[in-house]
Amino acid sequence: MSFFTTAYILETYGMRLNIEQTAHALGMATSTVYNKISAGTFKVPSYVEDGKRWVDHRDLVQYLDDCRARAE
Repeated sequence: MSFFTTAYILETYGMRLNIEQTAHALGMATSTVYNKISAGTFKVPSYVEDGKRWVDHRDLVQYLDDCRARAE
């Protein structure tokens, strides 16, 4: 995982991100993220705890790193 990406995500959003924060970090609309999760096409793993959906910062950083690797 990229150190700088990890540091940025942790500093900005914390250890886990709700869907609104995840959408903001990815530059997407919140409704788009919810729709992709519902359709099973969202590439970042998420989980539900106490009725709220979360994304672990490590999974988001890994996804961003993978996107960068594919772009090279």
